[in-house]
Parts: sequence; structure tokens; C-alpha cells
Amino acid sequence: MDLEFNKNEDQLKQLCFQLRTKEKKVKQGGGEKKINEQHDKGKLTARERIEYLTDKGARFLEIGLFAGDGMYAEQGGCPSGGVVTGIGYVCGRQCVIVANDATVKAGAWFPITAKKNLRAQEVAMENRLPIIYLVDSAGVFLPMQDEIFPDKEHFGRQFRNNAKMSSMGIVQIAAIMGSCVAGGAYLPIMSDEAMIVDKTGSIFLAGSYLVKAAIGEDIDNETLGGATTHCEISGVTDNKFPNDQACLDYIRTLFDKIGSPVAAGFDRTTPKAPKEKAEEVYGLLPSDRVKPYDMLEIIKRMVDDSAFEEYKPLYGKTILCGFARIEGWAVGIIANQRKTVKTKTGEMQMGGVIYSDSADKAARFIMNCNQRKVPLVFLQDVSGFMVGSKAEKGGIIKDGAKMVNAMANSTVPKFTFLIGNSYGAGNYAMCGKAYDPRLIYAWPTAQLAVMSGNSAAKTLLQIRVSSLKAQGKTITEQEEAELLKEITDRYNEQLSPYYAASRLWVDGVIDPMETRTVISMGIEAANHAPVEKFNVGVIQT
Repeated sequence: MDLEFNKNEDQLKQLCFQLRTKEKKVKQGGGEKKINEQHDKGKLTARERIEYLTDKGARFLEIGLFAGDGMYAEQGGCPSGGVVTGIGYVCGRQCVIVANDATVKAGAWFPITAKKNLRAQEVAMENRLPIIYLVDSAGVFLPMQDEIFPDKEHFGRQFRNNAKMSSMGIVQIAAIMGSCVAGGAYLPIMSDEAMIVDKTGSIFLAGSYLVKAAIGEDIDNETLGGATTHCEISGVTDNKFPNDQACLDYIRTLFDKIGSPVAAGFDRTTPKAPKEKAEEVYGLLPSDRVKPYDMLEIIKRMVDDSAFEEYKPLYGKTILCGFARIEGWAVGIIANQRKTVKTKTGEMQMGGVIYSDSADKAARFIMNCNQRKVPLVFLQDVSGFMVGSKAEKGGIIKDGAKMVNAMANSTVPKFTFLIGNSYGAGNYAMCGKAYDPRLIYAWPTAQLAVMSGNSAAKTLLQIRVSSLKAQGKTITEQEEAELLKEITDRYNEQLSPYYAASRLWVDGVIDPMETRTVISMGIEAANHAPVEKFNVGVIQT
């Protein structure tokens, strides 16, 4: 391998090491002291509950690990949004699991917690997956109640989703393993079956202190809403158990008897490893994000047997389209191409720019995949659509709209990965979060923003300098350089994939080697939900 390959490999592996370090810290939740407090109460932590509940050795695809990362500093932070969510397997059945992390502010709901819970419910609803709630929460984080309580996508939306999922026939199982108070009490009771752990689980609309203040009644929380009250007197919960383990064991017995889903019918054969060495991706992706590379070589190290059947290879070369298999599943891949190619007038560096012909090709390919019921995988390294008079005269807006229309109306499941750049309208056309990918993950090399950091910083600097001059102020070259650095540093922080993951613009940041697993588990999940008829709507030709 050449020096450039080794340099790329070293940098990407270092980014993946940083990812693992960050993951390990976030998974500690509220820290060792809080974890020990859980254990002292005879309780498992959220992650321990999931590990005990799910099949031994089975995969667990975490969604939203970095939610809340770097947010709420004044409140002491909210690692992973105070809740663990993901797709796992219970008795061989794929399901969504939502587990409140009581080591983080007693499992209280921050704004990002609500967003993450709704995302988990969305995954269950889109894929018709059973969902398990492991409840242990102090309720809404009151200092921020105005940001979590009244709006459409706030706290109350989860109960609406409970009702909708029930009408859709989606199995919902809840276990009350700690506090469950106020409006949060509706979540487990709107589920199909609700269990409660004796002495540690409690559920009520108002706790003992609020009851005393509101109506003057003196009562302790256990008598008010403990397992005995709700299993023997009120009938609110269905069964009580002596500890977390017994409760989780019972959930497994329920899942052992769930009927089979109606499959969408996506095609799958025997999985094969890539023929090319998958780990070579580390060296093939340039450490310098403006350098060209061949996306086809990345794809060959991602797909089964390294076999990729390219669609229209001689047309619209800045986007690669083609069919392949990933862990046996048939997929249609749409990827931005960044290699340098020879043309009649010389060489052209594609740079991840979408031209009219590329957009037209992608739109046609998307329609073909829908016609054949083949899931779509988008690999983003896109700078945006081509600009300038030549592009405008060539109808770039029309062709771009055609691609966006086909992608937005696509009914086969879509899976998106941010590999490098994800800028501006390119993010939209390549199935960004706004276009409902079933799952969307970023590699540590990704950047997500309206435009590149360099372009944005210079634009923002010009605006700031013009504003200062309009106020009659002068600015020296040194002050201008300092201002540019300040703007660049702030913008670059927002470009980070972790910044996107903390706000759930992506479902997480992953090592490139995990991409096949995400796609495979994602299609397996999507196969639980029948595909609707594709109707592209009005497209100008």
C-alpha cells in the first residue's frame, strides 16, 4: 500500500478510536456513583436490563446513543438523552426497546429525551415492530417544562403514538421498574400489558408530596401507587414481580408466543462477505476531504462478494447507481462519486456535485427500485447541485426536483449514510433526515451543514465586516483574521457528526465496518411492514 493509503488509514482509525472512547463514556450514563445507587436498591441499570432481556449474543442496534451530547451544560448534562433505545432481539423476534436511564437525573425527561422516545416509536411504527418500554423515570424535567410539554412533537405525542400503534396492531409491552409519575403513567397503561416490580416500581398521577399539598391526604408512595395497590386493588397493572430479572423473564415468555408478522417480501439469499478486504475502506477514504477518490471501491468493500451491477455507468457519472446484496439482502445503491475522470476536454474532478444528468439518472433508478421492491441505500459525500449559467440553462432545477420527487415518494425503505460531505440541497436529494430514511447514520468523517466550513466562514465574515463598516467602524487585517478564526471554529463545531447525532439529525455515528450490520438489521426490520404502492406524482420531463 502507498503512503497516502497509510495516512488515510491512520487518520480514520484514529477517528474510530475516538468514537469508541466517546461511546464508552456516554454508556456510563450518570456515572459510577449513580450506577452503584441503582444496584444498592436492587435494580439493574437501563443497559443491564436490555442485556438481560435480549437474546444472548444477538445484535443490538442502538439508536440515538449520542443524543444530548454537549447539550444542557447548565443542568449538568443529559448523557444519551437519559434513555437507551434501539432494535434488538427477544426470543428471536426483532423489536424496539426503550429503557429509561435512572442514573441520569432519575430518568427525567429533557426536550431531547422526548425527541428520542418519539424517534424510537417512529421506528416501531414504520417497521411494524413490537416495542418494549422499560419504565424508570421521574417525569418531565420541570425547569425545562416549556420546551417539552405542550407542542406537537413534545411529551404528549408519545401517548398519541401509543394509541395509534395499538390500532395498527403493533405489540406494546411495558414494565414499570422504578418511578412512573404524572402524564408518564399513561405510557405503560396504554400498552397491551403492563408489569410492575414490587417495592421498586410505582405508578401514580401525583406523588405523595403533591397529594398532601393538593388534597391534604397523608400517604406514602408505596401505598399510593406500588405493586400491591395496582395489581391487587386498582387492577391498573397486570402482574407484579419480586425483582427486575423476574419481570424481564416474563416479558420473554410473552415474546415467545407472538404470532408471525406479514412480511414485505424483500429478497434475501445466503449472505456473503465482500471479496475485497472490507477494512481497506480505512485507507481508501481520503483524510483530506477535498481530494478525489473512487466511491465504487468503497462500495466493493461493503457489498456481498464485492459484486455491484452498475446502472447507466456511462451517463450521469457524478452519481453511482446500481444493484447489490448486503448480508444477502437485495439493495439499490445511490452514491456520490468524487473521482477524477477523463473527458473530451481534459480531466474533470467530480467533487460530489450533482449535475442534471446525474439527477435524472438517480430519479429513474429510484423508480426502478420501487417497481421491483428493492430497498434503497444512499451513500452521501455530496457538495450540492451544480451552479452557474450553464447548469441553469441545462435545467438543473428541474432535474434536481425530479430526483427529490422520486426519492421523497419512494415507498421502499431507504437507508442513509453520511460518509463525507453532506451539504445544502445535496443532503436533501440524497435522502437526508427530512426525507424519512428508516435509519440514518454518519461515519466519523462526515460533515453536515448548509455549506462547507471554509465557504460559510468567509460568507459570514463578509456579512459581519459589512455590518461593522455600515456602523462606521473600521477593522484591521489582524482583527479580521481573528474574527474569521472565531467564526470558523464555531461553524466547524456545528459541522461535526456528533453535533448532528446529539440533536438526532442522524441516529448515530458508526465505524464504517458497522455499515453492513445497520443495513441488514434495518431491512430485516422493514420486512415486517408491507410496502405501499409507489406513486411518484407530477414530474416534469
